[in-house]
Amino acid sequence: MLRHSALAAALLCSCLAAPALAAWPDRPVTIVAPSTPGDAPDVIARALAQRLGEALGQPVVVENKPGAGGVVGSEFVAHRPADGYTLIMGNAGSHGINAALYTKLAYDPVKDFAPVALVSTAPNLMVVTPSLPAQSVAEFVAYAKANPGKVAYASGGNGSSAHLSAELFKMMTGIEMTHVPYKGATPAITDVMAGNAQVFIGNLPPILPQVRAGRLRALGVTTLARSSELPDVPTIAEAGVPGFETVAWFGVFAPAATPRDVVERLNAEINRIVATAEFRDVLQKLGTVPATGTPDAFAQRIAADVAKWKRVVEAGKIKVD
Repeated sequence: MLRHSALAAALLCSCLAAPALAAWPDRPVTIVAPSTPGDAPDVIARALAQRLGEALGQPVVVENKPGAGGVVGSEFVAHRPADGYTLIMGNAGSHGINAALYTKLAYDPVKDFAPVALVSTAPNLMVVTPSLPAQSVAEFVAYAKANPGKVAYASGGNGSSAHLSAELFKMMTGIEMTHVPYKGATPAITDVMAGNAQVFIGNLPPILPQVRAGRLRALGVTTLARSSELPDVPTIAEAGVPGFETVAWFGVFAPAATPRDVVERLNAEINRIVATAEFRDVLQKLGTVPATGTPDAFAQRIAADVAKWKRVVEAGKIKVD
C-alpha cells in the first residue's frame, strides 16, 4: 500500500514538474515582425503564420514592432513571458548585427532568446536609383570616387543589415557615402526609387518586385553565388570587390526560458512547413532560399554571424546612439 502511494506521489510530482506541452497552445500565438509591413521579416512571418496556425490548431497572428534596426521588437519579445505564446521572426540584423553593434541594450540579443528554427536565407542586393548613371558595381565605385560625399545610401535604420552591408562595401572599396537611416526598409526603398537617396544594399525579398518592375536597378548580389531569381545579376565579389559577402537569414526565436519541449515542437512544425513544396515555392518567389535544421545548429550560425559583424564594427569604428 505504501509502495503504491509512493509511486502515485512520484507520478504526480513528475506531471507537475514537466512543462504542460499537452496544453500548449490553448490560445493564439503571436509572431512579432521587428520591421514595417512589407519588409522581409514581415512577409516571411505572415507566410509562416497561416500554416503554423493550422499545424498548432490555434491562430498565429503577426504583430509589427519596427524601429532601431530590430531593437524595438526584440526588446518587447525578450521581456515577454517564456511560455511559447510570443515569438519573433528574427534576422541577421536583429539577432546577429545588433549583438555585435550595441553595448548598451535593455536586453541581450543572444542570451535573452532561444533559437527555434531557421526558415530561410537570402542574398542582400545592391540597387541604385534608375537616374544614377552607374550600370555596374565598377561604374558605381568610379562615380562615388568622382563625387566624394555626394552619394547617399539608405538603410532600414542604424545598425540594420543594410547599414552594415553598406559600411562593409565602403571599407572594401575606399569610397565615401552618406548614411540616411529610415524606420524600416520599405521607406528606404521608396526614397531610393524616388532618387532622394542613391543606393540601398538590403534584403532581396522587398526589393525584388521593384527591380522586376524597373523602378530600381540591380548592380550586384552580396552572396558568393548568384541568385536564382536574378541569374543575370553578378555577385559583388565577381563584379570587382573580391571577397565581399553578406548573407541575410530569417528565423524564429522565443524568449530564453521557453520550455525545451515547446521549442522542439515549434522547430518540428516549422521544419515540416518549410519542407513542403508549397511553402518552398513561396520563399523562392520572395527571393529567399528555404532552410531547415535544429535549434542548436541555428545557434551556431548566429554565433558565427555575431563574430563576423564584431570585426566589421570594430574595423569601421561604427557606433549607434
